[in-house]
Amino acid sequence: MSGDVLSRIAEAVRDRLERESVAPGLARRALEAAGARRRGGGRSLLATLRRPGVRIIAECKQRSPSAGVLRSPFEPVGLARAYQAGGAAAISVVTEPEYFGGQSAWVGLVRGQVRVPVLQKDFFLGLRQLQEAVVLGADAVLLIVRILPDALLREMTVAAQELGLETVLEIHNLADLERALAVPGPIVGVNARDLRTFEVNLDAAAALALRVPDDRLALVESGISGPDSVRALTARGLNCFLIGEYLLLSGDPDIAVAELTTCD
Repeated sequence: MSGDVLSRIAEAVRDRLERESVAPGLARRALEAAGARRRGGGRSLLATLRRPGVRIIAECKQRSPSAGVLRSPFEPVGLARAYQAGGAAAISVVTEPEYFGGQSAWVGLVRGQVRVPVLQKDFFLGLRQLQEAVVLGADAVLLIVRILPDALLREMTVAAQELGLETVLEIHNLADLERALAVPGPIVGVNARDLRTFEVNLDAAAALALRVPDDRLALVESGISGPDSVRALTARGLNCFLIGEYLLLSGDPDIAVAELTTCD
């Protein structure tokens, strides 16, 4: 793909949301799910990432615009269980269908078979998607700061809190970081892959992650190609990572996760 890939994907999501009808009773079911979560049904992504040691969010993703098909056959439940067996702190499930081959149903299927928190990754552009996420069973959602204007970014983070969803605020540069710090959200995800061009710069991402204040948790996303990458980042004081392609291309994802979690 060429040009501003992120804008193309965001526009495709907007078009899909306009075409699709809202499920009957969605708002009511979302409030019911949020209430159940407040009574003890949630799993905290923040709490699990704050534990000592290398903490990995392992990703279930069928394909990507930059790499094409990443795993075939792709079976998200079995993959998530392997990740958990290897010591993953949480599971990320990519649900965007057009560019990433995702399905929203995977969130509930995966969560029903693992004990760790489940992060739903998609291109969230409105309250309806957050309501769907909490009904599906997501414990947390990823919000891409760059595609959300300031007012909508604040509205989405506040709405997520009200629904019992933790948020990962994904950034790529200093301007994104400043905007992320202006809204609620204790986890800041620094993506080493520029989603406009899909170019990767892990050193720049690490430098930006080190600028995240101590009252927020820094999560490094993308570009991690194995134990050496993790060691280089832990040596700089970073220990929380979201890893997709390296694990998805592994023949033994449980062993791959276990090797990465012992790199401190």
